[in-house]
Amino acid sequence: MSTSTTETPTANLSADDTAAHPPNTGKLAAASSIGTALEWYDFTVYNIMAALIFNHVFFPSFDPLVGTILAFSTYAVGYVSRPIGGIVFGHLGDVLGRRFVLVTTLVIMGVTTALMGLLPGYASWGIWSPLLLVTLRFIQGIALGGEWAGAVLLSMEHGKPHQRGRNASFAQVGPSCGTLIGTGLITLVTVAMSAEDFQQWGWRIPFLLSLVLVVFGLWLRRGVGETPAFLKLEASKDVTHSPIREVFTQHRRPLLIAGGSRIGSDVLYALVVVFTLTYVTTVLNLPRPLALAATMLGAIGNAITVPMFGALSDRFGRRPVYIGGALAAMVWAFVFFMLLDSSQPVLICLAVVVGLLIHAAMYGPQAAFITEQFPTRVRYAGSSLAYTLAGIIGGGFAPLIIASLFKSYDSTLAISVYVVVALLITLWAVIAAKETAHKPL
Repeated sequence: MSTSTTETPTANLSADDTAAHPPNTGKLAAASSIGTALEWYDFTVYNIMAALIFNHVFFPSFDPLVGTILAFSTYAVGYVSRPIGGIVFGHLGDVLGRRFVLVTTLVIMGVTTALMGLLPGYASWGIWSPLLLVTLRFIQGIALGGEWAGAVLLSMEHGKPHQRGRNASFAQVGPSCGTLIGTGLITLVTVAMSAEDFQQWGWRIPFLLSLVLVVFGLWLRRGVGETPAFLKLEASKDVTHSPIREVFTQHRRPLLIAGGSRIGSDVLYALVVVFTLTYVTTVLNLPRPLALAATMLGAIGNAITVPMFGALSDRFGRRPVYIGGALAAMVWAFVFFMLLDSSQPVLICLAVVVGLLIHAAMYGPQAAFITEQFPTRVRYAGSSLAYTLAGIIGGGFAPLIIASLFKSYDSTLAISVYVVVALLITLWAVIAAKETAHKPL
């Protein structure tokens, strides 16, 4: 049974009516990006706390760097669980519709994050405290695994064919906005209270405030109905009842290409956003607000330029823009640490800002590139699987690998080489793919 006929007049429209009267660009962009913004707000809050607080609150019996590595291990759990969300919600998205999944994942993500903010520390609950943290992180990852593809398809399938790259990138703006909001809020909290108060209870505030974003997100998405592409499938009775099996049996090559295209950008993001916080504060012994300010500036630049690179991919093709970003990232993997090691605030900010601008060159066309690899009837499932499975290899273990490489070699060279290897995988995937920018879905 479809859920595409609930709640709003928009959702009751036929496929032809919906295509003829699509939501305006602003509403479409907001509805698409709000979910990923919330979920990356939640992920960002967790990431920052993993780097700054959790090694004390949940893993206090270890030395600082080992505690940070353990905290990053729970970060990885959120990625490992994503394919479960990709399988479950990918199936539901192709069977019941895009809209139903987007509401469900939004609620799950917000509730689990708020519960993290209520968890007692290791001192109170012992081993149960980090175990519950890992459990909530696992559920959080399931929700995110189902959200991304739906958010992309919401904007891409509603929009005009020649603007698919730009429209699909709206969902890609969400992570930057979420990163910006999360980082900004944590900065305000850290400035407003002492380090002792922040470690005792202040770190809980950003987690609890995620519920506000959930309410706002649900309100926003009420105004956007089911996509015309899915409504046409329903009308023609071509809706598949086993999309996951179809993807693995009939679309293995697109799955590998779509997944491979994501790995390099994920590793670069983990380096520039997640590890920077640890490196600047624990290795360079510089103030925490400096690292947070650099991340905020980079997030602003990323949010602005992601749709621009998405639009460029509409004009010049997905592959040229994507390849250019990957090549630039290979160079920056080495320049990045040269700038950080200067210990100069301006150069540290430059390292992060440029790193996230280069990330945007890949991230802008990425959503359209991945989803265009699959036909409509399995597009949700195929995109979710590619996104989540690659996320384990790319983003999930990247902070853990980066921190471990630095601990083992006491050098950043090994980290830079690791980033380059990940980007080579992405280059292979994009080069092996056919250009999809100017072809019908």
